Amino acid sequence: MSLSRDKSGTRQATTLVSRANETANALEVRGLSKIYDSTAGRVVALDNINFTVKKGEFVSIVGPSGSGKSTLLNMVGALDRPTVGQVLINGIDIFALNDSQIATMRNSLIGFIFQSFNLINRTTVLKNVKLPGTISGMSVSEANERAMKILDALGIGDKASQKPINLSGGQQQRVAIARALVNNPAIILADEPTGNLDTKTGDDVFDMLKMLSRKFNRTIIMVTHNPELAESTDRSILIRDGGIEKDVIN
Repeated sequence: MSLSRDKSGTRQATTLVSRANETANALEVRGLSKIYDSTAGRVVALDNINFTVKKGEFVSIVGPSGSGKSTLLNMVGALDRPTVGQVLINGIDIFALNDSQIATMRNSLIGFIFQSFNLINRTTVLKNVKLPGTISGMSVSEANERAMKILDALGIGDKASQKPINLSGGQQQRVAIARALVNNPAIILADEPTGNLDTKTGDDVFDMLKMLSRKFNRTIIMVTHNPELAESTDRSILIRDGGIEKDVIN
């Protein structure tokens, strides 16, 4: 499924989002490559990556530093364009869109969870969580109601009026998870979500992600350096030197 580039791009993108649930797969990556030209020569960051993720699947992406994990996550999250290849989210070929359409699709179809939380410390937890909903055009009352329901479900509804900087690391990551969920995205991309947390708090956050996948059928793709966490996901994709070395069902 692709989209023509015209002046009504944002409206068309929103229409496609509403139709995207008809597809069986949450994500399809086809022939994805990323090549950089540098003063040192040609650098192949990704080389012909192909895989599919089903709806509700929890997939970990693992590999050594410099293997291409973050580059792959940036491509899947439409934060960077590939040199060649396709990324289809709920059947929508995101790189067939223009930049404004991609921005609409990214906000509507993808939820991001970062290692460093990436929260806005000058405003409240509630405003952080509802921000993607506000951007997507939700009414103030709808965004508030949805954000509070998710915060309550994650056990931090009582922190809604506080600023993130006053919360523990685990609580901040729960806020980031809530923010990722507010638009009911097709996939959640988690980049080392436990990397800045102590072991127990990290395990709690990981258990929450597993619960979202198993109980609520959320599709999650997680980059991690932790082999124990990777083995606890549904499937592990090992990236090495820009290519897929192994794709294992756990």
